[in-house]
Amino acid sequence: TGAISSLQRQMEIQESELRRMRSEKELLQKQLRERELQLQAMSDKYCTMTEEQRREEIVVMMEEENRSLHQILTEQESQLAEQGKLIGELQATINQMRAELVNTRLHLLEEKQAQKEIQNQADVLQHKALQTKVALEQITCKFERYRNKIIQATFSVEGSQEPLGELTDNEVLEAMQKIINERTEFQQMLKNRGSK
Repeated sequence: TGAISSLQRQMEIQESELRRMRSEKELLQKQLRERELQLQAMSDKYCTMTEEQRREEIVVMMEEENRSLHQILTEQESQLAEQGKLIGELQATINQMRAELVNTRLHLLEEKQAQKEIQNQADVLQHKALQTKVALEQITCKFERYRNKIIQATFSVEGSQEPLGELTDNEVLEAMQKIINERTEFQQMLKNRGSK
């Protein structure tokens, strides 16, 4: 947004400069028209003189006016050439700024789209995390029930002693392994005696 504002300000400055140059051009053209009116007035004045006076005065005035007009014309052509060059440069700058403005806006749109996609992905991940948390809590709850059943089955066997405190998982596994081993030995002994 800052880049767009900066580009727009620069475009406004360049367009203002372009308007100023055009205004100066119109002013020069107005001065030229005023000179032409002055010449016309002088021409009207000479009509009242004698033929000889008019010829001499006209020749002198025309020479002076020609020099003045030639100088003005040269200056105006030089100024118009400079203004034309500057107008071309300003127009090129304005076109470049417009292109940069378009590119900046496209970039912002792409960033907004990317941000929207990231937000959607974040929402999906958050939803999955919540589902995982619920599933983990369910699994933990089932595991605890299963562990309690194992402890109950392990220490409810005849001859086993009640645990004195909180059991670790290794202690539960060792107790289970001991019962399994004992039952396996007992089963093997029964087989050896021919009992079902």
